[in-house]
Amino acid sequence: MTDTTRRLAPKRIAQDIQALNSLKAIANYAPMRPEASHQTLQQAYQAMQQSQQDEVMREAALKASRDHARQAEWDFHNAVLAMKQSVLAQFGPNSDEIQAIGYTKSSKRKPSSRQKPLTTGEDLSQ
Repeated sequence: MTDTTRRLAPKRIAQDIQALNSLKAIANYAPMRPEASHQTLQQAYQAMQQSQQDEVMREAALKASRDHARQAEWDFHNAVLAMKQSVLAQFGPNSDEIQAIGYTKSSKRKPSSRQKPLTTGEDLSQ
């Protein structure tokens, strides 16, 4: 059974279009199967072309929508950063308001546990 959930390769579609165009050279073509008639083949070809055009248009709209959403996210983020800076400037680094917006109060921070770097010439045997 053929897997119709995957896309056909462009090369395969080009071969099918070439076969359809070559069919016009066959004067006495009379298929027994209705899905192989000239009219049905032309309708299927036109439906494929229209669907491909619709896909391209929708992809362009999707890309534009993604760009718009990305820009809106950055605008929002920058506005929140400006608000946080304003709260910090207005209320100070040790206020409850700073803590309310997600920052840590300066009095709640742990002091740095880094050791001073050794300078050359110091005695390490102490």
